[in-house]
Amino acid sequence: MTTLRAWLVERPFGLAMSSGFFGFFAHTGMLAALTADGHRPAHVAGSSAGALVGGAWAAGVEPDALGAVLRGLSRDAFWDPRLGAGLLAGQKFDAILRRILPTHALEACRVPTRISVFDIAARRTEIMERGDLVDAIRASCCVPVMFHPVRIGGRAYWDGGILDRPGIAGVPVGERLLFHHLASKSPWRASLPIPRRAGMVTLVIEDLPRSGPWQLPAGRQALELARAATARALDTAIGDDGIVRVAA
Repeated sequence: MTTLRAWLVERPFGLAMSSGFFGFFAHTGMLAALTADGHRPAHVAGSSAGALVGGAWAAGVEPDALGAVLRGLSRDAFWDPRLGAGLLAGQKFDAILRRILPTHALEACRVPTRISVFDIAARRTEIMERGDLVDAIRASCCVPVMFHPVRIGGRAYWDGGILDRPGIAGVPVGERLLFHHLASKSPWRASLPIPRRAGMVTLVIEDLPRSGPWQLPAGRQALELARAATARALDTAIGDDGIVRVAA
């Protein structure tokens, strides 16, 4: 059986990361383990939490640096309630991204970057590949009710995970792709099936703690657990279903 490490070194691969509320902690830990072992994706894609981590890495922020930002994150740093179509205005989130990202243009990223967003008026997923990276990440992370919609080019956008929870809609079918799947921890959302594609290997880390605005310590724990689990996953055989499963 082929291990995940053997598959990664065989040929260039892309990385896609799913939405999952504050799952950016787990994505960061996973990517930290990958890059520490010398595996760097040739392109990235994602929705919501996956868009944040993939976009930050593509812009030049290494996972350990992003992890340091996340470990120091407090709720006050992004909490800016304001009247509108959502609880938070998102301006504090915008300021954090503009401060930590070395580039603010999708075209300037070190690898091709595809970010899924939900066009509210058209009721469909759009893929951002050009334009302002911060706006694209904010739009992809714009959880309805929690954040005001993000306007780009006169159109209003919400969370990319609304219709593209895996964050793979922008990746052509058949491309060699590592997909980090975050299982839903929401008490009101049923577990969604893991997507299958030719050429795609899926990493699933079981039983990571659920994080959120009032559960930031759990997010920090998820980051460390995901990093350690991914390091173990590299020597784990890929299943016949294309999935690598490891415990947190």
